[in-house]
Amino acid sequence: MGGDGVARASPARDSGFFAALLVAVFAAYQPAWNGGLLWDDAAHLTRPDLRSWQGLWRIWAEPGATQQYYPLLHSAFWVQHRLFGDAPTGYHLVNLGLHFGAAVLAALILRRLAVPGAFLAAAIFALHPVHVESVAWISEEKNTLSAVFYLGAALAWLHFEERREKRAYLLSLLLFALALCTKTVTATLPAALLLVHWLRRGTLCWRRDVVPLLPFFVLGAAAGLFTVWVERNLVGAQGAGFERTMIERALLAGRAAWFYLGKLVWPADLVFIYPRWTVSQRVWWQYLYPAAALAALATLWLLRKRMPGALAGALFFVGTLFPALGFFDLYPFLFSFVADHFQYLASLGILTLAAAGAARLFEDARPALRRAGAGLCLAGVAVLAVLTWRQSRLYSDRETLYRATLRSNPGCWMAWNNLSGALISRGAAAEALPMAQRALALRPEYPEAQNNLALALLALGRPAEAIEHYRTALQLDPAYAEAHNNLGFALAAAGEPEKAIPHYRKALELDPGRAGVHYNLAMALIARGDLGAAAAHLSRAVELEPGSVEARNNLGILLARGGQLDAAIEQFRQALEIEPGSAEIRRNLGIALSRRSR
Repeated sequence: MGGDGVARASPARDSGFFAALLVAVFAAYQPAWNGGLLWDDAAHLTRPDLRSWQGLWRIWAEPGATQQYYPLLHSAFWVQHRLFGDAPTGYHLVNLGLHFGAAVLAALILRRLAVPGAFLAAAIFALHPVHVESVAWISEEKNTLSAVFYLGAALAWLHFEERREKRAYLLSLLLFALALCTKTVTATLPAALLLVHWLRRGTLCWRRDVVPLLPFFVLGAAAGLFTVWVERNLVGAQGAGFERTMIERALLAGRAAWFYLGKLVWPADLVFIYPRWTVSQRVWWQYLYPAAALAALATLWLLRKRMPGALAGALFFVGTLFPALGFFDLYPFLFSFVADHFQYLASLGILTLAAAGAARLFEDARPALRRAGAGLCLAGVAVLAVLTWRQSRLYSDRETLYRATLRSNPGCWMAWNNLSGALISRGAAAEALPMAQRALALRPEYPEAQNNLALALLALGRPAEAIEHYRTALQLDPAYAEAHNNLGFALAAAGEPEKAIPHYRKALELDPGRAGVHYNLAMALIARGDLGAAAAHLSRAVELEPGSVEARNNLGILLARGGQLDAAIEQFRQALEIEPGSAEIRRNLGIALSRRSR
């Protein structure tokens, strides 16, 4: 794995390397192949109301229809849902394939640039445990997919730069636009390309190097500004948790940069949600982080003629990280200022430096020493693969991940709450109750924890207490659709359907695509005797979730009561196709058929 310059390219060797890397990547991530849905995966996988062709149009035309406005990402999820449904294995395998593809593109780019150790850098990137969060977490397909487009655009640009072919230029611009539609951290690509031009020639020419990239800069700036607006106004990255002075943002940026570098150099104690730092401009030692970062960059600048690659790698690392360093507000900053997935692309700068340094160290040595160096590099990559395998085991399911997070970060109120939700989902309400209480102790004004606490109380047969906690959740967040639905359900279960109906209606006003809320409202309307309105909501529930046996069965009953026997029979038959063993549905179908015969 020494100097992988263009002159040494060999199709057979390349194929063998990539085949071995593919096997290594899939083996290292084997524990995550069948991993379940985590944190906000359910919000990223295509909702029932977006699974149609009209839904695909909404993904592109309606900001807010999806959790983040990354339309190409959600279009990819739309296609994958048609292939895999809600089964997570297919999504995991796609993400693994994209990660491998990104590593291959990185190898090809670095070799084209004649960077020593190009294939070693690609192997380290593919198997470094800091990337487990991006690869084993379905939501972070935005990282792997955008990286493929980003690196593909860079490769096309290098082709254009060498031959000045219009076709290569347009291909690069198209791939860059696709990357921006997947994740806007890729907006840093044109700056990275200028850095490559400088590294190759030692200078920049305005007409030759800068002018062709102007459309890239315009596209990147527009996408970045739009994402900042979306994060603030649609995702919720605003309020007291995001108020910091510019000095504090600079302090945060300096500390975060060193944190990410440290995790690349020594990938120990990787955590899904890291402890959230207290950043204050009144604490003197916090100024050491940005001061040290500036000093390091200044030193590399002074040594740029002797070590241009070191400066380029450091600038690529910091520049690609820049959108996530704290100068712009991101919703995850509510939980932590750093996350492993933020440095997915940026890590290539440091990992390439490390690989190039290893290759340079042994390239002029005696054959025996070169073989020893190759063995050491291979051993290092193998260690990274083992660490990746161990880390990916934590992503097998929600409970495993949150318990591991809490062992390292016991003050993570989000993990306590999400663990309680996972326990409630599998019926362990008694175990979930203290988890939700712990989340509230750490963060009293936390509507999601109030909601989970109420769910646990209701499951434990304490409806009056549950209703009070639902009401508290809605006081904290009146636009909390799930709490409105859950409060309605609790009121209906307590024999008060009239009080439940306004909450169901409010939940649908806030989120009209929830099939379960349409079903719950229909049941409350049936209790009130409003069968026509109930049938309309059951029809909508079936439209949004065609696999709902309960909705189809109850809709069939209402249709039969209204004399629409053919339509009722169709609903019963479709329900039986989903659940052939249901005696109740067979009985209802038999009654409807006998009535039609008479």
